[in-house]
Amino acid sequence: MTLAAEAMFAADEASRGLGVELLEHGEGTAALRMTATPAMVNGHGIAHGGYSLLLAGSAFTCACNSHGPVTVAAGADTTFGDEVIAEFRGRSRSIRGATSKEWG
Repeated sequence: MTLAAEAMFAADEASRGLGVELLEHGEGTAALRMTATPAMVNGHGIAHGGYSLLLAGSAFTCACNSHGPVTVAAGADTTFGDEVIAEFRGRSRSIRGATSKEWG
């Protein structure tokens, strides 16, 4: 991961404060993990989906910003569970950004 992506993850208080871990990283790729805590449970007794989206966004940020220019997401898909691993592999790069449908 480039210094830009490392600096972004180091400054990501939201993700780190929720226990997000950076598992793997490389040029255009990243895998992060977060385990749901009791404070993350919704009214159905399961992890709130917003936390999964936060994890997916953090994986996107680490992977896409490994190339250098600041990149932000235009959209994302996710699945839900008690332990979620977000893995991102960029499919394309352009002036408008990177896109992927391969969220895990």
